[in-house]
Amino acid sequence: MSNWLQHLPIFPVVIPLVAGAAMLLFADARRTERTVIALFATLANLAAAAALVYMASEGMPEVWPGGIAVYLLGGWQAPFGIVLVVDRLAAVMLMLNAVLALTSLVYALARWKRMGPHFQSLFQFLVMGINGAFLTGDLFNLFVFVEVLLAASYGLVLHGLGEPRVKAGLHYIAVNLAGSFVFLIGVSLIYGVSGTLNMADLAARVPALDDGDRILFETGAAILGVAFLLKAGAWPLNFWLSSAYSAAAPPVAAVFSIMTKVGIYALLRLGSLLSDSSAAGAPAPFNDGWLFGIGLATLALGAAGMLSAQQPQRLAAYCVIASSGTLLAALGLGGAGMKSAALFYLVSSVLATGAFFMLSEMIERTERFGENVLAITFESFGLEDPLDPSLPDDVVGTVIPAAMAFLGLSFIACALLVTGLPPLSGFVAKFMILSASLGTAPLETLPISVWMLWAAILGSSLTAVIALGKMGGRLFWSSEDIVTPRLHLIEAAPVAVLLLLSVALAVGAGPAADYLVLAGHSLSSPQTYIEAVLGSALSPPPSTGIEGNWGN
Repeated sequence: MSNWLQHLPIFPVVIPLVAGAAMLLFADARRTERTVIALFATLANLAAAAALVYMASEGMPEVWPGGIAVYLLGGWQAPFGIVLVVDRLAAVMLMLNAVLALTSLVYALARWKRMGPHFQSLFQFLVMGINGAFLTGDLFNLFVFVEVLLAASYGLVLHGLGEPRVKAGLHYIAVNLAGSFVFLIGVSLIYGVSGTLNMADLAARVPALDDGDRILFETGAAILGVAFLLKAGAWPLNFWLSSAYSAAAPPVAAVFSIMTKVGIYALLRLGSLLSDSSAAGAPAPFNDGWLFGIGLATLALGAAGMLSAQQPQRLAAYCVIASSGTLLAALGLGGAGMKSAALFYLVSSVLATGAFFMLSEMIERTERFGENVLAITFESFGLEDPLDPSLPDDVVGTVIPAAMAFLGLSFIACALLVTGLPPLSGFVAKFMILSASLGTAPLETLPISVWMLWAAILGSSLTAVIALGKMGGRLFWSSEDIVTPRLHLIEAAPVAVLLLLSVALAVGAGPAADYLVLAGHSLSSPQTYIEAVLGSALSPPPSTGIEGNWGN
């Protein structure tokens, strides 16, 4: 059993890779076979992520001592070989991605998987890229996995055609290609100075750099940080996000809601490892001062965008920007407590925005204009419009009763999560952030940055209440042209699952917070991570068929 479990960290990469490649062997018309493969792979990915979360909590210390696994691909020792590293933070991110992938895929099965070629394969490659980015232990393979997820996202963001989608998609592609170029320049400079791209080894070598090399290293780190901030949707590099996310197909936009968190994860991971690299801490923009200022600006932009949004999906896109700003500002205050609270908020916000994107498309069916736009998309592919009331109900599934009641209650739940009002997990998350900020110093000597964070979070929450209240009133009360939409079980169920998980997160806030507190403490004590990766060279490679290794 232990020999099999030690290879578990590679599963989140291998499963979607094999599934995506296997589906390419079937013609696009063979949708049943593709759907079976996609569902099986996504469920297997969820099971692997759940096992990693359990093992990261030291559920099996004989297999995973210390709660950190180092998997050596090909048996090459760090820092020379490719390593995958799983700790509590990585395991939580893998689980979050797996849940979002499964719900988004099920939602897409109603109609969106038929709106373009190779949707299922591209979806699996996107999941693989995101999983790999959370697992990798070196910067070059982080670049590789980011490119994999971006290449898949380029096809998915254009999925469904339509002029607005093509225009926003091409803009998205151009910006992210430029970001990838910047990423590669930063990685090259860092490697040229330090001679390594393994993140743990880099943290060990940077303090020994002389003054000239340190300047070059900090320049490379700054360039790399710009690429991460672009991926995170941070100001002023997020001008592309609202258009691309609001134009993307709803299930695609839902899984995109975790893509900005890849950039935040990279900033958090590398920033924590480099925090002891000099007396001044991590280089810009990984240090606390830069993250705090950028976070406040991003949060302000997201709040302003929510007030200006006229369509539900664009409002959801600005909610993603606001969540990135909240995370960056919270992480910018520093401290293990703030990191733990920020991670709780990250989980809650991804669940909320993922549900909101899928819900937005169903809500827009209540407006006649939304029906016309969707009908044009179906006409471009020569498909029957399942929203046409003249068609039978079994076009894509079984109509659920009380459709408007479900939409209204789900919208209220999303509004509570986004604004941070009780009793859902959004309130718990923001309360944890504000409470943790008060613990950064004695109350009488609290720095101005704490009060700025309070003002920004409470102000953005008030703005979100106004924006969501205004839109909810317009969508459900003020219009005489509301059309009762046809909703189907496989569309409503994913939204309900994500919202119920948010309820469960609030009810089980204690155990969840305890798990994330340990993750936050490990980020504030990076030496354990460094020793686990570099100490893996002391462990003999296993004698099983697939080469890999665990280190502590």
